[in-house]
Amino acid sequence: MRGLSPEQLGIMLVALALLIGAARILGELARRLHQPAILGELLAGVILGPTVLGALAPQVQAMLFPASGPNATVLEGIGSLAIVLFLLVAGMEVDLSIVWRQGRTALKVGTLGTLIPFAIGLGGAALMPTALGRQVDADPLIFVLFLATAVAISALPVIAKTLMDLDLYRTDLGMVVVSAAIFNDLLGWTTFAVILGLLGSSSAGLGIGTTLVLTGLYAGLMLTVGRWLMHRAIPFLQAYTHYPGGVLGFAVTIGLLGAAFTEFIGIHAVFGAFIAGVALGDSSHLSERTRVMIDEFVSFIFAPVFFASIGLKVNFITHFDVSVVLLILGLTIGGKLLGAVAGARWGGFASRERWAVGYAMIATGAMGIILGTMALEAGIIRQRLFVAIVVTAIVTSGLSGPLIRRTLAARRPQRLLGLLTPQLFVRNLSAETSRQAIRELAQAAAQHAGLDSERIEQLAWERELTAATGIGHGVAIPHARLNDVRQPVIALGISEAGVPFDAPDGRPAHVVFLLVTPRDDPSVQLDLSAEIAHIFRDAHNLERVLRAANYTELRAALIRGATKS
Repeated sequence: MRGLSPEQLGIMLVALALLIGAARILGELARRLHQPAILGELLAGVILGPTVLGALAPQVQAMLFPASGPNATVLEGIGSLAIVLFLLVAGMEVDLSIVWRQGRTALKVGTLGTLIPFAIGLGGAALMPTALGRQVDADPLIFVLFLATAVAISALPVIAKTLMDLDLYRTDLGMVVVSAAIFNDLLGWTTFAVILGLLGSSSAGLGIGTTLVLTGLYAGLMLTVGRWLMHRAIPFLQAYTHYPGGVLGFAVTIGLLGAAFTEFIGIHAVFGAFIAGVALGDSSHLSERTRVMIDEFVSFIFAPVFFASIGLKVNFITHFDVSVVLLILGLTIGGKLLGAVAGARWGGFASRERWAVGYAMIATGAMGIILGTMALEAGIIRQRLFVAIVVTAIVTSGLSGPLIRRTLAARRPQRLLGLLTPQLFVRNLSAETSRQAIRELAQAAAQHAGLDSERIEQLAWERELTAATGIGHGVAIPHARLNDVRQPVIALGISEAGVPFDAPDGRPAHVVFLLVTPRDDPSVQLDLSAEIAHIFRDAHNLERVLRAANYTELRAALIRGATKS
């Protein structure tokens, strides 16, 4: 293909600018309305696509976003790059060690939260293929497997962001939900890789057996040898390359190479990028701040291009079918709620926490949309089912947070100020590490409540290794749950220099709360963590607490912060 002419290049740049600009503006607006940014990004595509601009000014729309020709090829290539990078970042969110460390509870929630909706999706697709929008010439088995996967998959990035917004991400409930979503993502994308392999789309002409064997080898090697090599390479890059450019370039290179390999063997490139992201993100040398920077690099530039371009593919008014939308919504929400709540009940959660877990897991978000886009392009589904999948992704992602908030708000909260005492306030922590800070506060808590300080320290440190408890904004909330504790104990320490707790924003913790709570009542830790996080969202509250010279001034600062938050 010849290069773009000056006119074509100019039009392509204008089109790309419109896509990114509109997606970012509407994405930010969606965030201000407490909705996922993806909602605004999709809306940007709907406005610029055949649904709105195509109806009002078809010639302009066709000029900016042609269906064929060099410009269409370039935009499609940029969109493909965007989704490959997005899945790389999604894979980096997967921390396999969290799944293992959360143990049986996460496995129970993840297993039932995946298998039950998958089975419901299988049944629905087998019984109502025509009503659900199967292409006439689509393979029935592939269609059934696709729909079951689309119903069962959860959106890990949306779930994580929802839990962060609700100040629940680094609580025990939050870690169980994240672990279950990780398990769900791994199973879902592996299943979809098999589906794509069944389509026999290998560019190298490989058979289905060869394709699946190579896929298994790639995933196995990447998650073992590749994971070890990347873990060894990251410190070298941090030491001898410009930060963070060296690590960022390395991550993108590995993601693209993985994507290229799986695309070559007949499995979509997104699977290769996702597995590469899992292997890369599992390294403990990759700091939370670096992860956030890579995420922002992709999420604010590339991802909006892909999600906005979805609106360019379909007329959302012409292909909107109420019956199909309701069927997909019912199968997705019903199946995921049934599975996740059953798993949470099996895992020992109380009634309200079970429903909170279920509501968190209903979000299909970007993952469902990506699956739908690839199925549409592969000819597995028709446009009306694609529209229903996109609508379901938007609705479930938007419902998840409000439903969790409403469910947990009905509990009687444990008030922070009622549990603090002067004896539990350590004004000047001498600790330089998170382990030392936990030890100092464990000694204060043990002396006050007549407990074993070494036992508190051990349990809190084990929990810290499962997932860091730095919540950002200069605050950390390590915690331990003990069998012989009936009333929660809170020790609070202040460090002028700051103690590293691997917070998402990379800042050290200047205020450290050690929570010691009853093992048989996980809601106590959940409530207190959410209350602390809510208070310190306002940076001024941290400044007031740091200025407190004694317990009285500390209490006054916290009361003021709780009142204003």
